[in-house]
Amino acid sequence: MRFSDSFVTTLRDAPKDAETVNHKLLVRAGFVRQLMAGVYTYLPLGQRVLNKISQVVREEMDAIGGKEVLMPLMHPKENWVKTGGWDKIDVLFHVKSRTDKEYALAQSHEEVVTPLTKEFIRTYKDLPLSIYHIQWKFRDELRSKSGILRGREFLMKDLYSWHLTQEDFEEFYKKAKEAYLKVFKRLGLTAKVTEASGGGFSEKISYEFEVLTSAGEANILYCSKCDWCVNIDDIDKYKEGDKCPSCKDDVLKHSLASEVGNVFDLGQKYTKAFDFKVQNEKGEMVYPIMGCYGIGITRTMGVIVEKFHDEKGIVWPKEVAPFDMHLVGLNGKGEELYNKLKENNIDVLFDDRDVPAGQKFADADLIGIPVRLVVSDKTGEKIEYKKRTSDETKLIDFEELIKMP
Repeated sequence: MRFSDSFVTTLRDAPKDAETVNHKLLVRAGFVRQLMAGVYTYLPLGQRVLNKISQVVREEMDAIGGKEVLMPLMHPKENWVKTGGWDKIDVLFHVKSRTDKEYALAQSHEEVVTPLTKEFIRTYKDLPLSIYHIQWKFRDELRSKSGILRGREFLMKDLYSWHLTQEDFEEFYKKAKEAYLKVFKRLGLTAKVTEASGGGFSEKISYEFEVLTSAGEANILYCSKCDWCVNIDDIDKYKEGDKCPSCKDDVLKHSLASEVGNVFDLGQKYTKAFDFKVQNEKGEMVYPIMGCYGIGITRTMGVIVEKFHDEKGIVWPKEVAPFDMHLVGLNGKGEELYNKLKENNIDVLFDDRDVPAGQKFADADLIGIPVRLVVSDKTGEKIEYKKRTSDETKLIDFEELIKMP
């Protein structure tokens, strides 16, 4: 992509109302623009990052047998009345049409996915089943803050599963947990797993995946030797300095953290609400056990920025960077290299603008693509190569460049 034709505009200063790092840098670097509190437009660079995160999530959900679908954002009121959510969930947006029919804007999809799968699951032979989608959600947050970490409109992956027995659910949960840890590892994040209350989704214990960050809203105690942690706002059984109850290899430390994923054991709450029964091996009609597994795509993008930045700008992990390389052309140079990189399937942002070199270098650091390349009269037939995480530069030729990991 050529910078001059990319719909990318960087800003010298952050918005006055921006309080968090992700809000400041994502706006300044041209990834997002805020429409109103909690609602953002994702510009081409931002959309690329969301697509990269979504693809990592998609691959790991497919690997554990998830089938991808896409469900509606507008739901009939009666579905939410059946589950009690219409009156009990305070963040649910209610919408009335001009014919006085009422609808809910999706803050979750249990009320849609349960009657959907009821059509397809008849007997134990159809179980287990897991389906997922990556879709926008709406929540009427009273205080939408922290940039894209807490929005009124956000992108999320939901996976839902159905099981004949609690034991089968527990087995699938183990697979889902490992898949989640793989997702966050691929994204460059270290996630801790904490128990929490199920809130409005379930009366049972749920599991949250937390990433340590000073921008987080959760107070946790965590172990640095394993993925165990606990939310100390919900549970007072543990204190800082206690030995880890899981691995026993380290003491618990305190940190703020941001939730990036969660798992709910929904039991039979939703299958009972929709009278969703299946025939077991004995011919008896029983309610399946249901699980819900969420990952906040936009939220994870914000957490990545909170974790990976410096005084110059964002430092994207390779897996989610909007481009593989950022090519800076000086003195009218760069066109030939840009075309050769594209021919070798290297995704590159080519800064071909007629602006001072200092501005180009500052924008490259601000945007945070993992590798910066410079070609100019000074570099001659060589290419100046620099990683975003390093101050060192070196001159290499094209053959060396395309062999770089």
